[in-house]
Order: sequence, then structure tokens, then C-alpha cells
Amino acid sequence: MPHSSFFRFMAPSLIAMLLFIALPTVSIFVQSLYVEHPQVLIETETCQPLGGCVKETTVDVAATAKLRSEAPLGQFNGLGTYVDRNHLAINSVGLLWSRSGSLGEFVSGMMNLRFYRALAFTLFYCFLVTPLAMALGFGIALAVNVVPRLMKGPVIFFSLVPMLITPLVGALILFWMLNSDGILGVALQVLFNDPGLSTQSSAPLTWIMLIVYGTWTNAPFSFIVFYAGLQAVSRDTLEAAMIDGASRWERVRYVVLPSLKPLVLFVLLVQLMDNFRVFEPIISFNASANATSLAFDIYASLNTQTSQLFGSAAATSVITIAFIAVLIVPILARVARELQAGRV
Repeated sequence: MPHSSFFRFMAPSLIAMLLFIALPTVSIFVQSLYVEHPQVLIETETCQPLGGCVKETTVDVAATAKLRSEAPLGQFNGLGTYVDRNHLAINSVGLLWSRSGSLGEFVSGMMNLRFYRALAFTLFYCFLVTPLAMALGFGIALAVNVVPRLMKGPVIFFSLVPMLITPLVGALILFWMLNSDGILGVALQVLFNDPGLSTQSSAPLTWIMLIVYGTWTNAPFSFIVFYAGLQAVSRDTLEAAMIDGASRWERVRYVVLPSLKPLVLFVLLVQLMDNFRVFEPIISFNASANATSLAFDIYASLNTQTSQLFGSAAATSVITIAFIAVLIVPILARVARELQAGRV
């Protein structure tokens, strides 16, 4: 294809990516270099004729509004927000490393820092839910592919139920079931002989609940992609493998999986990016006391009791984008190498 035709063909997509991805990312980075203006305070003294004087400090609303109108982005802070205690906490990490007597003590201290606590759960959730959801989706696809034709419709429908239910509603339903008064919550209390056991009091139970919910809601996407890919697997190759005495597991391992390799990489990319921004389950399960994520930290920065911390939220967003890039770049590089070799 001539270069001119290629660029005309790709122009709409490139313009959309520039407007809706590149420019907002640049805008977020610029905002992360600024912090909110401090409130302008004035001190007034009121004296009574027969008493003493009382000093009172109030906010000068007019002066504060004028300051914000003159510099709407806020006060320039450079990379200060990135290295403060609520983010990378460079000084705190260095001090903790010098004072820690062991690696375990250092890791425990890191979990006391807000950003690293959120990062730890985000990575844990991402690296556990992604393979579990892909494996479950692939298993369902294999099962649906061999069921009788009359049964395929109902089985596919029930397999897609997690995708049909709004994530927030699905999370709330599971949360109510796991509550101390819910059917699953009561069952767990009886099983572990602990009347006080609940998702609010047990951090491990909260993490398990979030992992189970994440796997359940992500599996349908993997199922749809893998089931579609199974329809394109060469029947002749499968029949030849059967004639050679290959078991079902060997056919899946040596015939099906190699044929689905491009789809596996595609699903892996999508699931990693989607799971790294885990947010809805934490809100729905009211799990912020036991589990927070980077996306939840962005939400918390924009919903403080005093003011919206746009600079803090923007810095966390940029760091999140950087981590996602670190996760997906190796996969993209591998796809590029295999494309050059003609294997994908």
C-alpha cells in the first residue's frame, strides 16, 4: 500500500488518538506540576469597651478567588508532588531503608505509605486476576465448544451474565451476600466458627472477595475472544492429532494454544490495562479500609473534605500510566518481534 493511501486510511484514527489520548495525557502531566493555592488568611482583632481584645483568623475569600483567577492551574511545584509523602515518598523510603534491619521490616514500613500500599494491592490484583480470568474464560470456551448444539445458547447466555450485569450492581449484590447478615457471610461465620467475621473486619477476606469478583467479571471477555478463536482452529490438524493418539490435553496444548497465541496476547494486553485501574469493586464493597488502588487514590484526591487536589490526582494518574506502559511494552515488543518473524 502506498504511504499516502496508508496515511489517509489511518488519519481518522490518528486524529482521534491525538485528541482523546495524547492531549489529555499532556494536560494531566502539566497539571501534576502545580499544587493548589493556599488560602489567604486575614487576622482581625475585636476589642470590647470593658473587656480584652479577641483575635480571629478568617479566610479572605476575595483575595483567594483573585489568586486562583490569576493562576488557575495553581502554584508551580515542579516534580515536588511526585516525590512527596503521598506519592513516591523518596525521602521516607530512603530513611526507612537506612533504619530497617531486614527486608521484611522494610516492606512492612513501605505498606504504611499510602502510595505503596495502593500500588501493592493494584499489582497483586492485576497479576492474580488477569491469569485466573483468562484461564477461566478459556476453560469455559473449551467446554462450550463441545456441548451439544441445543445447549450452546443457554450455556453461552449464563457465561455472559457477569458482563450483562452493571459492574457496580454486581459488586453490591456480592457485597450484600457477603455481609455479616448475608447468606454467604453467615455461612463463613459458621464455617470458621467466628460470629464476628466479616469483610469489614478481615483484610484477607476482603482481598479474596475482590479477587473472586474480579475473576468472575473479567472471565466473559476472555471467553468471547477465545470461543471465537476456537472456531478458526484447523479441524484437519486436530483430526490428525487424534489419529496420532494425542490426548485431549495434548491437542489443547500443542494444537489449540499455538493457534490462539495472537488472541492470548491480545486478551493479556486488554486485561492487564483493565485490571490495573481497579476501582469499582473497592467502592462497591466499601473496602478502602483494607484495600486501596491507584485509581482509588485518584478518586480520594478529588473528593477530600476541604478541596479537590487536582495536582495530587494528576501526579497519581501520570504514575499509573507509566506503570501500565511498563507492563505492556514488553508484550508489545514481543508481538512486534513475532510479526517480523512471520509467526503472528
